[in-house]
Amino acid sequence: MAGVTAIPPALEIDDLHVSVDGREILRGVSLAVGPGELHALMGPNGSGKSTLANALLGNPVYEITAGRILLDGDDITPLPTDQRAARGLFLGFQHPEEVPGVSVFNFLRQAMARRKGIEDYSILEVRMQLIAWSKRLGIVDRYPVRYLNDGLSGGG
Repeated sequence: MAGVTAIPPALEIDDLHVSVDGREILRGVSLAVGPGELHALMGPNGSGKSTLANALLGNPVYEITAGRILLDGDDITPLPTDQRAARGLFLGFQHPEEVPGVSVFNFLRQAMARRKGIEDYSILEVRMQLIAWSKRLGIVDRYPVRYLNDGLSGGG
């Protein structure tokens, strides 16, 4: 159809090969995730799910021997973990560690400041954004003052 432009994937994995200690674990994985899409990777133990996640986040133990990872059209394959995270790539765990003394609010404030490349993010601006997102997602107002990952069910 003339004049229709395809929306590029938000995340694209192109023929990715990953080795650990010289042993190839992933052999040519390709995946495209469009903006706003949600994908679930499922498979038996040892099928490479965790290896893929670690390779995407740039864990140095996982060597990318071929292929590339594109985030919003940019090749992030050579970037270290912190630069991938600053671009918005994140790994959430099913059973996250609790972090007593660090509130969800302060964690999000620091993450937002890092993402925007600023030293200090306005408390008021963060609070206003949290209120808006809490309403959109149906999250109770007291959640941001809780300690990070405190009392989460892990999906159970």
